[in-house]
Amino acid sequence: MGDDAGHREIALRLTGARRRAEALPVYPGPVPSSLDVGYACQDAAIALWERPVAGWKVGRIPDAWLARMGEERLVGPIFATAVQAPPAAAHDAAGLPVHAGVFDVIAGGFAAVEAEFVFGIGRDAPPGKTAWSDEEALAMVDSLHVGAELAGSPMPMINDLGPAVVVSDFGNNAGLILGPAVADWRGALRDDLVCRTFVDEVEVGQGRASGIAGGLVAALRFALARCARRGMPLRVGQWVSTGAATGIHDVVAGQRARVVFDGIGEIAVTMRRARPEEGA
Repeated sequence: MGDDAGHREIALRLTGARRRAEALPVYPGPVPSSLDVGYACQDAAIALWERPVAGWKVGRIPDAWLARMGEERLVGPIFATAVQAPPAAAHDAAGLPVHAGVFDVIAGGFAAVEAEFVFGIGRDAPPGKTAWSDEEALAMVDSLHVGAELAGSPMPMINDLGPAVVVSDFGNNAGLILGPAVADWRGALRDDLVCRTFVDEVEVGQGRASGIAGGLVAALRFALARCARRGMPLRVGQWVSTGAATGIHDVVAGQRARVVFDGIGEIAVTMRRARPEEGA
């Protein structure tokens, strides 16, 4: 079987498991040997998923894998059907907005909630441009939002198998909830934007925007460059989710999480058991 056919076969099995909401206890094929192989599988899966890409999640590659992978970060698609932008459902004691959403979790797979800072892209990236300064990258942005990501996969062991496997399965992304926009976001980037994550009302992580390796702009620059090298330059209206600001917090169906952004608002998330798609 040729490489392209092999990548497509893996993609068929990964996307099929997502459609059926079915856990995969083993990787469905040869484990990708490099990030490039992982991205080839991801490209095939994007084509099979047949849904618009609304943006990209950026993830940090763990230190133990850096030398082998040759990059510090990875990207995965965020699909339009998996983006929620709910209006404020309530306000907290300080009068800040509380936005509420639902994440669908595959039973027996992997699921985790992550606090995110999310850039809104305001213009199309020039085709072929693969090197970006901070200033050039920020010129592409027209907003910064707080958000919550569902890191999700049919494979419970996805992170143990390494970054190339994570890349192959949509970057281990299963959804994004957009919260309030950050006022004066350019100025806010110079401040310590603080966030905390709670699962079933137990605080499980605390972090700052400055805790993202290299800062939020480094994640944005990477997304701009990596996506351009793949022939998928960022487009106006897309989102770039910059990384897990408080860590990666495992969840299961039936649990509730809150991601609180000090002085901005919070996102409340209910985890629901994923159901097979009709016809899957």
